[in-house]
Amino acid sequence: MAKRKNKLTLIPLGGMGEIGKNINVLEYKNDIILVDCGMSFPEDEMLGIDIVIPDVSYLFKNRNKIRGLVLTHGHEDHIGAIPYVLKKLNIPIYGTKLTLGLIETKFREHRLSNVDLNVVNFGDTIKLGCFDVEFIRTGHSIPDAAALAITTPVGRIIHTGDFKIDYTPINGDVIDLNRFAELGNEGVMLLMADSTNAERPGSTMSESTVRNTFKDIFEGHDGRVLVATFASNVHRIQQIIDASEENGRKVALSGRSMLNTTGVAMELGYMNIEKGTLIDIKDIHKYPNDEITLITTGSQGEPMSALTRISNSEHRQIQLEPKDLVVISASPIPGNEKTVSKVIDNLIQRGTEVIYESIADIHVSGHACEEELKLIQTLVKPKYFMPVHGEYRHLKKHAEIAKSLGMDEENIFIMENGGTLEFTKDSAKRGSNVPSGNILVDGLGIGDVGNIVLRDRKHLSEDGLIVVVLTMSKKDGKIIAGPDIISRGFVYVRESENLIEEVRNVVKKVLEDCEKKNITDWSTLKSNVRDTLRNHLYGKIKRNPMILPIIMEV
Repeated sequence: MAKRKNKLTLIPLGGMGEIGKNINVLEYKNDIILVDCGMSFPEDEMLGIDIVIPDVSYLFKNRNKIRGLVLTHGHEDHIGAIPYVLKKLNIPIYGTKLTLGLIETKFREHRLSNVDLNVVNFGDTIKLGCFDVEFIRTGHSIPDAAALAITTPVGRIIHTGDFKIDYTPINGDVIDLNRFAELGNEGVMLLMADSTNAERPGSTMSESTVRNTFKDIFEGHDGRVLVATFASNVHRIQQIIDASEENGRKVALSGRSMLNTTGVAMELGYMNIEKGTLIDIKDIHKYPNDEITLITTGSQGEPMSALTRISNSEHRQIQLEPKDLVVISASPIPGNEKTVSKVIDNLIQRGTEVIYESIADIHVSGHACEEELKLIQTLVKPKYFMPVHGEYRHLKKHAEIAKSLGMDEENIFIMENGGTLEFTKDSAKRGSNVPSGNILVDGLGIGDVGNIVLRDRKHLSEDGLIVVVLTMSKKDGKIIAGPDIISRGFVYVRESENLIEEVRNVVKKVLEDCEKKNITDWSTLKSNVRDTLRNHLYGKIKRNPMILPIIMEV
């Protein structure tokens, strides 16, 4: 047992084989640190679910060991679950200035106070139990993104966070490749690297290449320009505002997250906007159309986002006009392609001109492509490698890239959520799994919607509901009233009177049979009604609605 205690255990609780929900746990003896704590958006079959957060029950059981949460950057897939987790775990948080600024707005929304937030500058090293964590500047689609060099009792780990190598970034702060090389020369036990773009050859274009595209769009259009982009892409928003200012346009923002992020970025000095450029969206009618730019959320086709509501003519302040130009400055996150396509179709059907990624260079990725991943791997020279942040095919491709650079296949670990890696000073091997999975957030409910509830929702959405209501005598168990048949989402009652009457007769027959057999137990009655009616309906019209018998007693 003592020997096991001297092992470092690495546990990914999210972000493996999926986009989003990124969280990794490092544990040595009585010390635990967390790297990121993100959320993901629900899949199509998660009906009614708002967001998905990682199952961190392992952390609740080991809460006394947790020394802190360190953050790589301020995107939702890395910080979105923090308010939910902090309601049960009071732990210190460490991150760069903008990252913590964005988290603070979340805490205000969730009414969380007295949270221990600690701003860390690039180059600083913090001590958390037996771990030393150094923050290294990288480049990404949000300012203040960091890689982490984590010194542990058994060796050093480098976690790249989400990154790309941009030699001409908007803010002039270039990724600190020199530090990666220095650490590589000192010796790195494990590299954990972003795999999102591992399938893309070459290198990711610089964010600054988008500037010329926006310049051409704004100069060549004499109506309103509506630009949809990620609210967290501060550099992109800055470029849209710069192009607007150069062309004498006022800028209005739409979408709560857009307003929150821009407000934080301006307050902390990450955006430069001329006085008078920003106007309230309610005032856009006071200016000619060719002097208006609207920056909005909804680049992923989210159902309640500003752009989706605009495309459906449901936005309170913005109604599309013939000369409007809509620019979607983002690429669909895997899984969102259909919803984005639907929004584009809706906009075009309304006569609006739409510019999107496949027809103009109005978006560049924030993630490293194959050549950049090779460069980091070569500089760091790790003994072991673990691809992170991506679906299985991304992780597999990234593993192949490492192998092509000469890394031994036995030293490459493609992990799954809940899997563990155990390290000593001279070995690495897989350990036993820990609990992991999804916690579904629906409204204010956290984890109260599980697989059974989702199954019922799916059932209701596909086949509808039949409610059978009847009243029984308390004295002798005879049927006094009913059965009444109520249908929702099954058939339109007024046009299916014969079928409803048939259903009523089937139920009557079941009740008569139960009466003859002297069956008065409610659960048996309900079960007989449900089973017989289900078989009848499936045989009759090949449908399988949810059947809900309700028995009242007088």
